[in-house]
Amino acid sequence: MQNIKLLLILAFLAFIEPVFAQTDSTVIKVDSTFRNPRARTNPRDTIKSVSKKSTAIKKNENAVVKDSARLALEKMPRKAMIRSIIFPGLGQLYNKRWWKLPLVYGGFFSIWLVYDFNQRYYKEYLSEVQYRTLHNQEATPKYAAYRYEAIVNAKDYYRRNRDLSILGGVAFYAIQVIDAYVDAKLFRYDISDELSLKVIPSFQTQSIYNAYAPVPSLKIRLSL
Repeated sequence: MQNIKLLLILAFLAFIEPVFAQTDSTVIKVDSTFRNPRARTNPRDTIKSVSKKSTAIKKNENAVVKDSARLALEKMPRKAMIRSIIFPGLGQLYNKRWWKLPLVYGGFFSIWLVYDFNQRYYKEYLSEVQYRTLHNQEATPKYAAYRYEAIVNAKDYYRRNRDLSILGGVAFYAIQVIDAYVDAKLFRYDISDELSLKVIPSFQTQSIYNAYAPVPSLKIRLSL
């Protein structure tokens, strides 16, 4: 009887041991997983965030800090160009190139004179062509000595020159805009008198028949 009780006790202990072992393992797993609810980030995510921060820091270190004076210089070309587009010569005034104003307005005035000259004669010959067309090739007293073909050719000639003068005015307008932009762009560079090319006569020794003799030469010096 005692042997039977001993066997029952041993069987009961053998059954209880794996149960407690399983319970302890689950407690360890739960405890290791939810020890800190906030710390659920993946280690790879933390590595990526650290690398991104380091990259951002390097970019900030390599970034060039521009002061107000440099920003103002960088805005000068755009402001000069806009002023020249709005009104010719205003960009040159903004760049403080007063001596360019006579060139700008002198150029526009010359182009206008060419346009007015060709437009006046174009209208005159056009009126003669229209008069002859309406009056059966009868000429006016002023152009009675000229043939109809010559009048037509003269009309076309002055019309072509008038159109070319208009294109010249548009091109000159674009040139003064480009001039204002480039002049403001080069404002920060040194274009003083030190930028020059000097040619200086000098002598150099040269071997002639196993003997050294001075030979005249030119020395070029470029000052930057």
